[in-house]
Amino acid sequence: MKGYVIAIALSISAFITGCSSQAEEKTEVEKPALPIFEITRQSTTLQREYAGNVEAVRNVEIRARVGGFLDKIHVDEGRQVKKGQLLFQINQAEYQAELAKAKANLKSAMAEAKTAEVELGRVKLLVDKKVISASELELSKSKLDAAKAAIEEAQSAQENASLRLAHASIRAPFDGVINRIPSKMGSLIEEGALLTTVSDIREVYAYFHVSEKEYLEYIKKGQHSSSGQEVTLLLADDTPYKQAGKIETMESVFDDGSGTIAFRARFPNPDKMLKHGATGKIRLKNEVDNAVLVPQKAVFEIQDKNYVYVVDASNKVKMRSFVPQSRVAQFYLVKSGLEPGEKVVYEGIQNIRDGQQIVPQALSPESLLTLNPAKSEAEVVAN
Repeated sequence: MKGYVIAIALSISAFITGCSSQAEEKTEVEKPALPIFEITRQSTTLQREYAGNVEAVRNVEIRARVGGFLDKIHVDEGRQVKKGQLLFQINQAEYQAELAKAKANLKSAMAEAKTAEVELGRVKLLVDKKVISASELELSKSKLDAAKAAIEEAQSAQENASLRLAHASIRAPFDGVINRIPSKMGSLIEEGALLTTVSDIREVYAYFHVSEKEYLEYIKKGQHSSSGQEVTLLLADDTPYKQAGKIETMESVFDDGSGTIAFRARFPNPDKMLKHGATGKIRLKNEVDNAVLVPQKAVFEIQDKNYVYVVDASNKVKMRSFVPQSRVAQFYLVKSGLEPGEKVVYEGIQNIRDGQQIVPQALSPESLLTLNPAKSEAEVVAN
């Protein structure tokens, strides 16, 4: 009987020991080891992107100053042209005839003026001899003045005819690139008709629109009080353009519909890669001092609010909501709700619950960036 009691006691002891061991294992399971980081203030360069439109520094329409048949097209679409180079030739016959007529009229007016001048001399001699009255002299002088006026009118008509003849030859106003040519040789061109456009794309403008809030941020920081801030252009395939641009100016009014204001940046274009009418994105940097950053990996959302797990002194996690100021790449810029010195769970947040105890594994700011190898749009420099 005594041996039976001892056996029962040993069984109970083994059962208690097993339960205790399972409880310890369960406790260990409930305390996962998770990476955490301490929030610090940092100097940060935020990069924002805006839709941009590229325009040539000079892009002008070439229109016919006179009408007529298009006799010759001396250039092709997309070709580089020099200032003064002949582009189009409109039939000149009509304008050559006008010029010849104007020249003949000028000669006739000059001959009449010569006749009036001789007549004035004859009348003056007769008046001096008192053969005729002095009123005849005044009449002769008036005839001479009228003849001289006729000369000036004929000269003006000749100059106008010469100008119209010159306008039949259309030349490039500056060095540039020829764009589309809608008319073909033999077309009847009306005065004012569009023949093509010429773009000077050695340099280009990029226009982009900034919200009033962001505009005020730049102004208050002195970044747009003067021109010269560098910007980057991302092409349509999201690759960066190799030449940096500089902001030159901005518009003076905000757009009523969008509440934005347009900025203009100038980019060099030595290889003529950028074309008039191209699109892209303007990447603009904004320096932020003493910024509080939280990786997006540590954040979760509940009913449109942002939360993180903050670790207290006893290594228990507590849900904490915060208000982000902006979202840049893998980070949130915190506006309120989190303070420097607080510790936040970096990853594994989907496997823990509010009030749970963890085994924290601290991460440094440098290792935090290492854990996010993807290219970031926030360049972080620790103080």
